[in-house]
Amino acid sequence: MRFYRLIATIGLAALFTTSLLGADAKTPDLYKSKCQGCHGVTGKATVIGKKLGAKDFSDPDVAKMSEADLVKITTDGKAKMPPYKGKLTDDQIKDLAKYIREMK
Repeated sequence: MRFYRLIATIGLAALFTTSLLGADAKTPDLYKSKCQGCHGVTGKATVIGKKLGAKDFSDPDVAKMSEADLVKITTDGKAKMPPYKGKLTDDQIKDLAKYIREMK
């Protein structure tokens, strides 16, 4: 009986670890598909993005934003940026906010 519990525990741990790694590994692709068109590859706003009001992530106003601020903006939208509530999961939005903070 102990053997089966051990196997089940290892299996659950492997599944949990795999799902976490998968989420993190997918964030750059998510950024590329949802954000890069306006915010650019490196967080420098593209020409189109600048016309729409997107700021560089290195901009002092953006640099001082917390992760929670970035989550709120991504969730609710801001100015011409569309809201992603209902289009992305809360975890995807949080992962994007972390990714953006790392880009700055």
